[in-house]
Amino acid sequence: MDKVNLAEKLTLFSEHWSPRVVGELNGQYVKLAKVLGEFEWHKHPNEDELFLVLAGCLVIKLRDRDVWLEPGEFFIVPRGVEHKPVADREAHVLLFEPVSTLNTGDVRSDHTVEDLQWI
Repeated sequence: MDKVNLAEKLTLFSEHWSPRVVGELNGQYVKLAKVLGEFEWHKHPNEDELFLVLAGCLVIKLRDRDVWLEPGEFFIVPRGVEHKPVADREAHVLLFEPVSTLNTGDVRSDHTVEDLQWI
């Protein structure tokens, strides 16, 4: 049981859209990701997904609106809601979601990460 320094953990990787696990509690992973550019449209039929912006700006595109997130803001995408994260400049994001959640949800792509790395 040790404390986690998010800034230090973010220095350990540089890949975009490749989340790293930094903690686990009650069947949920706490993940860090660096994001840049556009992700694909996808949904998670069985899981909600929390995006908390640590640095930069992230837009969560929904079919009916865009949700703009700045540092210190979060948004929970409800299960089954199609969404597309976009970052015009690199952003750092903390994700909180069930262990079973695949990062690309119901879609398989070059962004799909099957085996998550712990840092």
